[in-house]
Amino acid sequence: MIELPVISEEATRRKKPDWLRVKLPVGKEYAKVRKLVDEHKLHTICESGNCPNMGECWGAGTATFMILGNVCTRSCSFCAVATGRPPEYDTDEPRRVAEAIKLMGVKHAVITSVNRDELKDRGAEIWYQTVVQTKELSPETTIETLIPDVKSNWDALYRMIEGGQEVVSHNMETVGSLYRRVRPQAKYERSLEQIKLTKGFGKRTKTGIMLGLGETKEEVYTAMDDLAAHGCDILTLGQYLQPTKMHIEVAEFIHPELFAHYREEGLARGLKYVESGPLVRSSYHAERHVNV
Repeated sequence: MIELPVISEEATRRKKPDWLRVKLPVGKEYAKVRKLVDEHKLHTICESGNCPNMGECWGAGTATFMILGNVCTRSCSFCAVATGRPPEYDTDEPRRVAEAIKLMGVKHAVITSVNRDELKDRGAEIWYQTVVQTKELSPETTIETLIPDVKSNWDALYRMIEGGQEVVSHNMETVGSLYRRVRPQAKYERSLEQIKLTKGFGKRTKTGIMLGLGETKEEVYTAMDDLAAHGCDILTLGQYLQPTKMHIEVAEFIHPELFAHYREEGLARGLKYVESGPLVRSSYHAERHVNV
């Protein structure tokens, strides 16, 4: 088995490796997106999730919109999104998101949300209306929806994904052995089942996994095999970065050569497309995933 370099946290405690450095967000297009997001009172996972690619994506005139508020009912140990009891959601949000996407003129839009476990339908109707209204205003725009764990509420799942989006993503986030620590309110097998049912509904399926949380190579390979067996088409692999001292620590900084190796492994194990690199996030280069 090939052995590729892994950089331990102890070895890089003073600074992150050079391959994890990003440019500050600047430029005319970035300012344009910033203005639209503020004017329409929208939330983006780019901001709430402290995404390192915000400058690149916003500079290209794209953003990943986060619906159903910016307070999540889950308390995942990796996530920078605020957790707690969310306020009442805004039923006018689908219209505002659709209008913003039209004004931005994007060819491919990504929409995600916080978990709303307190809602009977998990927010499914807002999901459906957001996709439908976006398609009505921007019929040429393709859409990826990055949906949360519905806790086996499959009626809610089907409502979320029947609006006409081209890609449906649901992030596994990590390997099975780390779920209790990383995603304590989720279940590895349940997320796999959600992907399988989404594929059975006829959608192009996608998921993302963070590396550097303490997983082994064998566990990554197993996750790839599980995903391929459950009908996942697209996998993104990226480096986990600790948002604050209150979140789970980075166990390893994964070398770009190992990310490249994982990409080849994923393709060999039956996945149709693998985006793998230190700064890759779920919606990074999402426009490439529509027709794979």
